[in-house]
Amino acid sequence: EVGKIRIKITSLGLTESRITSDETIQQLFVECRLNKFLAEETPLSLPKPTGGQRIHYNYSTVINVDKEDNHAEREYLKSVLLKPDLPADSLKFTVVSDPPEDEQDLECEDIGFAYVSLKEIFQKQRDIIEQDIDVFDSQDASAVIGKLTVTVEALNALRSVHEECKND
Repeated sequence: EVGKIRIKITSLGLTESRITSDETIQQLFVECRLNKFLAEETPLSLPKPTGGQRIHYNYSTVINVDKEDNHAEREYLKSVLLKPDLPADSLKFTVVSDPPEDEQDLECEDIGFAYVSLKEIFQKQRDIIEQDIDVFDSQDASAVIGKLTVTVEALNALRSVHEECKND
């Protein structure tokens, strides 16, 4: 659909790292953010996966970017397509550690980040379907701590935004 970006967070697997060995990290949820407009998170936090296992969220959400009601989001998408110097990582997924019930003094902690470039989806003219993307350690951006399987269907929305740019 031209007025929607669909996002699905399917599953998460971790590689051996400080995350897997950290006893205080037990439950994880995932947040997805489009620039500053929208932050959605999986309603469930799931027990941290161990040794090669994956945890399955199967969480889907839709970002509305239609002309009528979502002007700011559309303008942002235009800038993603038109401004070469804008950071390409337009969708940011954050893996967050959810403190256990009995440790309420602990804060939620961002442990890793993964990115999807909307610009790249448009350039390749291909949505991302059930693709594994790298999760980078929040304390060391060069270290990959796991894989997040996501779907991002944005191509039709981006095409329609692009058409609009041409007509402006």
